[in-house]
Amino acid sequence: MIALRAVRDPVLVVVALIALWQVLHQIAGDAAVTAPAPTLAYLWEMIGQARFVPHLRETAVAFAQALAIACAGGVLIGVVLGGHRLSGEVAEPILVGLYSIPKITLYPVILLLFGLGMSAKVAFGALHGIIPVVLFTMNAVRNVNRTYLRTGRAMRLTPAQTGWHILVPAALPEIFSGLRIGFSLTLLGTMLGELFASQRGLGFLLMTAIDLNDVKTILAIAVLISIFAVVCNALLLAIDKHLHRGSAIERSGGR
Repeated sequence: MIALRAVRDPVLVVVALIALWQVLHQIAGDAAVTAPAPTLAYLWEMIGQARFVPHLRETAVAFAQALAIACAGGVLIGVVLGGHRLSGEVAEPILVGLYSIPKITLYPVILLLFGLGMSAKVAFGALHGIIPVVLFTMNAVRNVNRTYLRTGRAMRLTPAQTGWHILVPAALPEIFSGLRIGFSLTLLGTMLGELFASQRGLGFLLMTAIDLNDVKTILAIAVLISIFAVVCNALLLAIDKHLHRGSAIERSGGR
């Protein structure tokens, strides 16, 4: 029954969104919103075209590299700042200030530093994702049970061993929540990087379609990116809930 409900709710949401899409098409017409069926058919046709694959690969590679930098760098910096009280207190307001800045205003600087191409997209994507990962990781490490740390000192663990064997496992549920937020923001940053200064990738195709007023291509790319983001976020959310549930059971002593 629970499994049926878990499948039923997403299906109802998808049906409702498609119905809303169809209503918008009826109101606005093909000039603004193409109908769901022809758009999905065109997306399927577009994915099968040889000229589309290099753009899809370009975006996938840029996003994967940016996400790897944001996650690995964010966790590493967060563990260091969370494990050292003074450094964390100094860095936190700076990071929060940077987080609140619209990153698009920094894109000209990114372009000057990295130039047009893959490097700029990766840097801009990583810039969006790394700060929330650092903040979540830092706060998670701060809240680790002090008993674990005293045990580590009693076992004469080095700082690196303490971070790897105690801090990261103990703070994993909260760290994963940060990674989930970082995933979404890294995708946003990578797509923005392709929209404004790129010669390949889905963002480049999207901007070209906007210039040509090619509504069907615009919606097809938007649907493709949305499906990817929604599916990945659903998987990450399920893992996140599982980790937090396990953490809650552990804190309650398995009761």
